[in-house]
Amino acid sequence: MKEIPIQKNFETFTAPIIKQKGGTENQHPSFAHTLRKALSDVNRVQMQADQAIQELAAGNRKDIHHTMIALEKAEISFQLMMQVRNKIMSAYEEIMRMQV
Repeated sequence: MKEIPIQKNFETFTAPIIKQKGGTENQHPSFAHTLRKALSDVNRVQMQADQAIQELAAGNRKDIHHTMIALEKAEISFQLMMQVRNKIMSAYEEIMRMQV
């Protein structure tokens, strides 16, 4: 089988985006920054769902579809976050079991 140079393809794909933002190719967001951003996005979706519930309960919004869609988005994003957390914990435990 032929090997696919993923790193080279990834850099080719991301170079225009990085240059457009004014950065250099060596400036990549850290894992912690990416994780923080993902958590804040999940939190934002959860807060939007809470807002939709409050608006429906107060009678300001009569569209239950909007509320249900917001709730499902919040639930799916939360489930995804939990799966990512589980994978990170699993990787950490595996690293801790490694013998040096």
